[in-house]
Amino acid sequence: NVKKDITKILFEKGYILNYKFVDDGAQGIIKIALKYDPETKINAIKKLERISTPGLRQYVGHNDMPRVLNGLGIAVISTSHGVITDKEARKEKVGGEVICYIY
Repeated sequence: NVKKDITKILFEKGYILNYKFVDDGAQGIIKIALKYDPETKINAIKKLERISTPGLRQYVGHNDMPRVLNGLGIAVISTSHGVITDKEARKEKVGGEVICYIY
């Protein structure tokens, strides 16, 4: 499930504090605890931008992998190896569908 994979990537990369999947009928619910800076109260996720849409899919090869904020952000890519970040896709030399940018 792509939604669960994106949530796990957000957790692993330190953009959220915690998450929980709740089975509630056919679709289910994802509960996410957002992460904030304790001093400035600024949230860790500045922007989450959807790139590929059902009407316009965006695909890239491993040579054309996008760099978000010159490497400070991440791009989430759906590949044949699963849903991974742009850095992992470059390392594994696989391309795929660009789902979103997070920074």
